[in-house]
Amino acid sequence: MSEVHVEAEVITPSTASVAARTEHSSSDGMNSLQSLATTIVIAVFVITFVVQAFQIPSESMEKTLLIGDYLLVDKAHDASAGMWSWLLPYRRIQRQDIIVFRYPVNPQQHFVKRVIGIPGDHVRLVNKHVYVNGVRQDDDYATFNWGQRDKFRDNFPNGGFFADKIASKWFIQAQKLVEDGQLIIPEGSYFVLGDNRDDSYDSRYWGLVPAENVVGRPLLIYWSMDAVPRNTGDGEPSGKLSTLAYSAIQSVKGLRWKRMLRIPQ
Repeated sequence: MSEVHVEAEVITPSTASVAARTEHSSSDGMNSLQSLATTIVIAVFVITFVVQAFQIPSESMEKTLLIGDYLLVDKAHDASAGMWSWLLPYRRIQRQDIIVFRYPVNPQQHFVKRVIGIPGDHVRLVNKHVYVNGVRQDDDYATFNWGQRDKFRDNFPNGGFFADKIASKWFIQAQKLVEDGQLIIPEGSYFVLGDNRDDSYDSRYWGLVPAENVVGRPLLIYWSMDAVPRNTGDGEPSGKLSTLAYSAIQSVKGLRWKRMLRIPQ
């Protein structure tokens, strides 16, 4: 009787190890991809609905906000609710709120100002001071740096609509909103001013902020530093390394520690 030899597929230890490693690698790759996707989704949600970082580029809000302040902006409470009102804790914007918004003339730019008038308010300035519905407002936070008077800027809207920087569209619209020497704020709009009252390009010059342009309210100043002065080279060694060291030292010196984690008000 002849022997029958049955050939069977044998998986050697080396083959099994390779297969296991391949499967494990594939699983790790899938897990990493899922983690990355989750991180991206969370980041997009946070940036879209919760907080966003902004830098202060001008002096229009001094002394409340300074050039070189870095803000985290709360987008969940002050932006327009829209279809997400059932999910996110929106609240109505109030007078004296500081808001970040898309500049109505160029929505690609972001401005930060203080809300002075809300829908239905009657607003005017008398000798630089704000009156809302006939009542003078507390403006201890505001700064007045210019001694020279400007009728348009200081007595808006009674100083005449003649200013170098006034937007032509606002020139026409504003006069239709003035009654008894006061600007009446229409529904869905806000009148805003910079705290640096004499040196702020604000609603006096370009108009009202539509509610849909509001991005949010500054939550806190998370970083603040003075501008790094230029290295003139006097008494300093030249070269990229020395320039880098100089910049690093000046950056540390320019940190404004007392402003960090402060809530703008």
